[in-house]
Amino acid sequence: MSLRAVVIGCGHYLPDRVVENAEFEKTLDTNDEWIRSRSGIERRHFAAEGETTSSMATAAAEAALQDAGLGPDDVDAIILATSTADFTFPSAATMVQDRLGMTKGFAFDVQAVCAGFVFALSNANAMIVSGQAKRVLVIGAETFSRIMDWTDRSTCVLFGDGAGAVLLEAQEGTGTSEDRGILAVDLNSDGRYRDLLYVDGGVSTGTTGQLRMEGNQVFRHAVGKLAATATTAMERAGVTPDQIDWVVPHQANIRIIQGTAKKLDLPMERVVVTVQDHGNTSAASIPLALSVGRDRGQIKQGDLLVTEAIGGGLAWGAVVLRW
Repeated sequence: MSLRAVVIGCGHYLPDRVVENAEFEKTLDTNDEWIRSRSGIERRHFAAEGETTSSMATAAAEAALQDAGLGPDDVDAIILATSTADFTFPSAATMVQDRLGMTKGFAFDVQAVCAGFVFALSNANAMIVSGQAKRVLVIGAETFSRIMDWTDRSTCVLFGDGAGAVLLEAQEGTGTSEDRGILAVDLNSDGRYRDLLYVDGGVSTGTTGQLRMEGNQVFRHAVGKLAATATTAMERAGVTPDQIDWVVPHQANIRIIQGTAKKLDLPMERVVVTVQDHGNTSAASIPLALSVGRDRGQIKQGDLLVTEAIGGGLAWGAVVLRW
């Protein structure tokens, strides 16, 4: 027998404010067709004044706990993937812990930008398999609207705000690919590509900074690296692409999603796509897509999933799990 980290609950939160592509036409030399054709994005959500990464993360966490029929005291740890924490410190995760009323256990942030949720899942899996925790809340939450350069039409139209969460629980498995839970993980990074996607602020500048991206270069790296990491994770899990029920990719750009699916030889009918409604929500995009995909009736218990993401760093990785 072997321990597996099994998803027993999921949930998400999106801010009330929906921003359609047409709204950018008032301030930028762009239009709905231009944005849609290049990214697949039609709309995104922006956080309201006073709404923060930790408040959205808390709402998603509460939804995941309710879905599992458990309370905050049933959780041993919170791992929050974000690049837009409320403060430099403390971690947004400890703020979620407080908001939930969870007074035991531990909480910390993981920062791997758009790949953050995959890295957080890997951490949670390792803690569960090693016996360090029985139940871990894994959250992805971002308020990227606060780090946008609103004069840069190539980036500011791509991102949105939101949060998603899953609750993982230690369960006994057989050690085969038929088990529910996380079956395999693959993580990678290469700091040589730092300048392709970064925020030009931080403690070294004394400013929050704004997002800067070489979009064409990021695109060039994305498809190959995403397909490769997904393939590696599947090999480690002992499964083949034809066994995969759903690819749940990082929702950055429909062309990246389509290109990766093609490289994996998987039809788009088996890919959960939410980018049209949420834009790129960075570390929140995969848990958002998992929760929305489940609510749509796409993802069902027992389904075999592969999820992959790439973000600033560059950092990228994939997880294979059975729902």
